[in-house]
Amino acid sequence: MDDQKFHEKLLNLIEEIKRFPEIKRESLEMLTGELGKKYEDLKLSLMVLQDSLDSLRLNVQYLLFDLDMTKKENTALRKKLEEQGNNK
Repeated sequence: MDDQKFHEKLLNLIEEIKRFPEIKRESLEMLTGELGKKYEDLKLSLMVLQDSLDSLRLNVQYLLFDLDMTKKENTALRKKLEEQGNNK
């Protein structure tokens, strides 16, 4: 559910609650307010999680690149050592 649809449904719910007797209305209005806050908190948490995953992906890509370069350097150095050993 996107933000606009959620807010529309929440506003519709608030309008429905206004028709209730005052005793029930107060607690229901409080709950709808909490629901809106929880939704915003959840949205923020999801954005933080997405940012963290993006950062993790980038770090993994860097580590894979670094590993590949290290393997290539290792192979080149071994080859050089073998060549030096054969020249003696």
